[in-house]
Amino acid sequence: MQKTYVLDANVLLQAPYALESFEDNHIVLPLAVLEELDDRKGADGEAGNNVRHVLRFLERLRLQGDLVKGVTLPSGGTVRLEVNHVDAALPQGIEPGSRAGRVLKVCRGLMDEGAPVTLVSRDMVARIRAQMMEVPAEDFITDRLPDGAQPYTGRTEVYIPDSLLTTFKKKGAPAEELYTVDGAGERKPVSLTENQFVLLRSDTEPKKTILGRFREGKVAALRFGSVRPFGVKPRSVGQQFLQEALLLPAEEAPLAIIQGPAGTAKTFYALAAGLEQVLEAEERLYRKILVCRPNAQFDADIGFLPGSEQDKISPLMRPIVDNLEILLDLEGKKKERRSEEELRGRIDYLFDTGVIAAEAMNFMRGRSITDTWLIIDEAQNLTPRQVKGIVTRVGKGTKVVLLGDPAQIDHPLLDTRSNGLTYASARMKGSPLCVQLTMLPDECERSPLALDAAVRM
Repeated sequence: MQKTYVLDANVLLQAPYALESFEDNHIVLPLAVLEELDDRKGADGEAGNNVRHVLRFLERLRLQGDLVKGVTLPSGGTVRLEVNHVDAALPQGIEPGSRAGRVLKVCRGLMDEGAPVTLVSRDMVARIRAQMMEVPAEDFITDRLPDGAQPYTGRTEVYIPDSLLTTFKKKGAPAEELYTVDGAGERKPVSLTENQFVLLRSDTEPKKTILGRFREGKVAALRFGSVRPFGVKPRSVGQQFLQEALLLPAEEAPLAIIQGPAGTAKTFYALAAGLEQVLEAEERLYRKILVCRPNAQFDADIGFLPGSEQDKISPLMRPIVDNLEILLDLEGKKKERRSEEELRGRIDYLFDTGVIAAEAMNFMRGRSITDTWLIIDEAQNLTPRQVKGIVTRVGKGTKVVLLGDPAQIDHPLLDTRSNGLTYASARMKGSPLCVQLTMLPDECERSPLALDAAVRM
């Protein structure tokens, strides 16, 4: 049976392709939604671009027929504007003249006529209000990781016959020779994903371990274990995997997705690996380091701040500068600790000479970025559409490093299953061009307190 979906404006603001995502069902757009789109059509940034995309799509439909009566979509469903039901009753406390109230009136009015209505909204409060009126409501889930699906960590642990360990560094180990053990102690064959990191344990001496990466049917030894990028030494198994993911060349793995809790050195290591390959390598591997760090309220707030683009985004880049200070001070400890003035001068030099550049997410649109070490920090605050826009901007010789913690989301319309970082991880799993890793809470290196808090809290 065909269903009727009433779309809230926030769905289209974040997912402009939503009108094409409901198969052969009926889509209803309340007039209040069209008014909100009209108000935002001139906005800068992602929201404005999304609105204009939706309005262009509606204009094409308008030329095909009457949007008030309904126009057939290529999927077989229909979309129409709803201008009636202005007198439907609302519970006390919901302002009837507000746009949210008018959307709920449409839902209630259509239900009273017998239509099988569902409100689709990214706003949790809107869904709660709908439940108060006994209106079915759901989130837009097309770009969401399914409930119950386990996030991909990019790492696993298996057993290897001890006889294969002696030749592992030279020859690797075929996947069919590796196994795990179930709760009953029975051997189970392993199922590995392309570019997955593996900790291999000897089946006769479990304390004897070696690290590798699965590629083209076998697990091979890590290639960059002896490298110390910008003087940084890995302190855990996770950081050894992290170092490998970052130092794999752009021609082999142009996308690295690194997830994990605060304090696991994601940003610190990404900057160290970038500086190593831009400044320290015998042959400069990238022209520059480009850092972007999204702000969940960027479109609404940053335009009112005084100064140039760099002045406006400098507060967002403070965590990047903090990590640079640690790295440059670490470099200085070969002799003696650098003064604050010297550290500030060194950091200013890196930015002034273009070794490191920081840009707002808005200015990524439409570009082709080549030969660049591109760090996207706090990527969990990006939408799936924004992540796609970034990754598809990558030109020859560029490596994209997506960093973030899906448990720390500031964007009001995203959650742990619908944010861009999780979306990219799920969609790029198994790609030979993408390497992924999730750091573990007990791999926190910030401080003993940070580790204890990460485990306890």
